[in-house]
Amino acid sequence: MDMIMQNYVGCDISKQWLDFFDEASGRFRRIDNQADAIAAYVAGLDPSRDFVVMEATGVHDRLLRHALAKAGVPFSRHNPAHTHHYAKSTRRRAKTDPLDARMLSDYGRRYHPEAEPAPSEEVERLQSLAGHRDHLVNMRATAKKHLAEAFNEIVIADLEETIAHFDTRIKALESLIAEVIRQNQGTARDHALMVSVPGVSKVGALSLLALLPELGQRSPKAIAALVGLAPFDNKSGKLTRRSQIQGGRSRVRRALYMAALTAIRTCDRFKSFYTALAARSGSKKLAIIAVARKLLVVLNAIIRDKTAFA
Repeated sequence: MDMIMQNYVGCDISKQWLDFFDEASGRFRRIDNQADAIAAYVAGLDPSRDFVVMEATGVHDRLLRHALAKAGVPFSRHNPAHTHHYAKSTRRRAKTDPLDARMLSDYGRRYHPEAEPAPSEEVERLQSLAGHRDHLVNMRATAKKHLAEAFNEIVIADLEETIAHFDTRIKALESLIAEVIRQNQGTARDHALMVSVPGVSKVGALSLLALLPELGQRSPKAIAALVGLAPFDNKSGKLTRRSQIQGGRSRVRRALYMAALTAIRTCDRFKSFYTALAARSGSKKLAIIAVARKLLVVLNAIIRDKTAFA
């Protein structure tokens, strides 16, 4: 049987348009970043041959990902820092959108990335709601900081009213999020499994559901690296420095860090682990991060096995 050669199509994404480079034809094409234009372009791709490579660009790649998933065309997104380092390694100095699209096609040919799962509208809805809640919480925190420094009665009264308004909006949004979670049996089950783990709050579980859909589908090492809780060696010659964590999803890491602080206070199992590691390493922060990583591994296992924490 003849093997079908994978054709990597690079796509540079901006808010206004998409630039494609097709390695098989060697042609560039620019289209509007609009649903109709994207659907027309994707209709010309071959799901058994074409593979689209793009950078992770937040919301601007959403229409393309959904169109590709609907058409069955595989695709993968990549950290711009990684692809930019790759571009530098090729000694390419010029930078234009078509050249970036060609670089992404070359990147796919060089690394043969795995296809991403189809996007989930439910996960995206949770991501949007969770992100909006975080935004409101940050604005409330800023208002509270101003209140602590205020001395004028009018300013104090206005800030107190603003904070009360944020309290009401955040509470209403959390009720809406809880209803969204309840509407899906699988999501509700996973949320209940997560909060069974010591230290994991309802809000922390929401962050994990929305921002780490890979939970339960990756190995312990892979999920830790994805979040940014996997320590990387830092050695050169005779010089050996302490291993450090880097990269990953900062919002998920922050949720796990807060969960670790609570778990250390409330669960003997995690408290003993923390105390022993802090004494051995001489660093309380390192020990807290290690507890956060342990929590992540536990959460990964219970979502994979659909078994509550015991």
